[in-house]
Amino acid sequence: MCSGLVGPAISLNDYAPSPQITVLDTGGQYTHLIARKVRELGVYAEVRTSETPAAQLAGRKGIIISGGPASVYEPGSPTIDPAILHNGTPLLGICYGQQLMAYLLDGTVEKGSKGEYGSAVLTVGNIVSPLLKGLLQTEPVWMSHRDTVFKAPSNFDVLASTPTCKIAAIGNDAQCQYGVQFHPEVVHTRAGKTLLENFVFGICSCQQDWEPRHRIPVVEEKIRETAGQRKIFFFVSGGVDSTVAYTLCLRALGHDRVHGAYVDTGLMREGETEFVKKVFAELGATAFRVEDARDFFVDKLQGVTEPELKRKIIGEAFVEIQDRVLNSGHYMDQDWILGQGTIYPDTIESGGTAKADLIKTHHNRVEGIQKLMEAGRIVEPLSSFYKDEVREIGRELGLPAEFLERHPFPGPGLAIRCLCSDMDAPVTRIAEGWVVPVHSVGVQGDSRSYRPVLAVESLEHESATELINQLATVNRVIGLIGSLVPMAELSVRRSELTKERLDRLRNVDAIVRRLSLAAGFEREVWQFPIVLIPLGTAARPDAVVLRPIFSVDGMTASSVPLPAALQDQLKTELLAVDGISAVFHDLTHKPPATIEWE
Repeated sequence: MCSGLVGPAISLNDYAPSPQITVLDTGGQYTHLIARKVRELGVYAEVRTSETPAAQLAGRKGIIISGGPASVYEPGSPTIDPAILHNGTPLLGICYGQQLMAYLLDGTVEKGSKGEYGSAVLTVGNIVSPLLKGLLQTEPVWMSHRDTVFKAPSNFDVLASTPTCKIAAIGNDAQCQYGVQFHPEVVHTRAGKTLLENFVFGICSCQQDWEPRHRIPVVEEKIRETAGQRKIFFFVSGGVDSTVAYTLCLRALGHDRVHGAYVDTGLMREGETEFVKKVFAELGATAFRVEDARDFFVDKLQGVTEPELKRKIIGEAFVEIQDRVLNSGHYMDQDWILGQGTIYPDTIESGGTAKADLIKTHHNRVEGIQKLMEAGRIVEPLSSFYKDEVREIGRELGLPAEFLERHPFPGPGLAIRCLCSDMDAPVTRIAEGWVVPVHSVGVQGDSRSYRPVLAVESLEHESATELINQLATVNRVIGLIGSLVPMAELSVRRSELTKERLDRLRNVDAIVRRLSLAAGFEREVWQFPIVLIPLGTAARPDAVVLRPIFSVDGMTASSVPLPAALQDQLKTELLAVDGISAVFHDLTHKPPATIEWE
């Protein structure tokens, strides 16, 4: 057992004790998730920058070093105060954290022969370790790395491996220092909770001191603190995040101090505006309006094909509409601030921590919003929470289950599910399938990738992971469900975001939702994006990609197979839609692909 002294309790709104565990942030996508998983064990944890001096961490019972997108051997890469390695505080390095520990001691870290993204099988060695107590000899884990530890530091045992990574876990029991290449904090590492329990309780000797139900009072007090005497104006989407955030502000400040508007962008699903009106009428939102901006958004996006530019244009268009609405109601006075339903994955993917890589710019992180943030005129009650936590908060607030169980829908709407191309280009046949010159966004080794897609005739999900690990030129694999012409006759066609293509996507989205709901499949998955890609023929220029996934928090996700009967129904109805040439199933997990394509 390893232990340290707990410092004196420091009150955080009378709810949070002094942290027993500190997570040092090296820019990873999952840094905040690590701290959250420790808090779920009943132990309060905080996140700090990786270079935090060891003296400021005195009294911690344990320190965890997060993953990150950098390479430890590159100049300027994130590091830690070396004193942390020698002061006796138990230490756990995760992914980049393991590599950094090895590098700062006398191990070696090098780029692997190929990356390892998504699911992997961990084989636990014969050395008995308190970190891996309770794990089976083989365990499914989640990986996201290319660099790897090639030589463990002196006095460290190699505790586990995968077929791609010979040193997947290391440990020095005498110093209470451990490292794992995989991510125990994500739900797809089945024994991740056990491993964190072993570290937090067995190695660090922490005591339970945190009750998650304290979240709502803490959030409401933070809203009152941020708002002061000012009022809040919310632009809501009708989704879970913005509605829960709006409801929290109503509770914290009252109906007189919280106003709201819904902007109909023309990028929403079928029937969405009517649904939003109904939801907010039931909430008793008296100061609420609907702003029709359908033509405004579509006109702004004419001729735009690059996804980051799309997102930025949508974000800035939101700011323009917000300014118009706010000016019309005198909301621009200093007596008002803007409320948003931003959640933590939005912040992280937008490069929201000091060393995190930009994966995609969310519409609530564009320049106009950043300026309001710098001026102290933004309140984001949910910016530290994940989607499943937001749903839990919504349940505690008494919001109806049928609303809270809605699938997540992106703020930029169908615009980022309707892919465009600025060129005509054929598909390319390779041994593994067809390379489709439609690019999508991915996240590999905590970094952004933007690469073509590989189309295959097989619908085997795990082979998709191996294909991406082997082929550095693609970051997503789609399996062909059905096509009206042979795959070799399909080609990518020059296209942009038009009302015709948006209506086509809205139509196929409605078909998929209707059939999957009737089959009970919609309730079995976390989210089911429908993507339109410009792959087809002159008469039928588009193809549909189905993207059913399972996730808990949106930070990792696994692609879900379609039931055979539902797949046949979808193929039949979607291929009957005017302009659709083929139907595919996205077989790719996150990582290496993001949930949304753009």
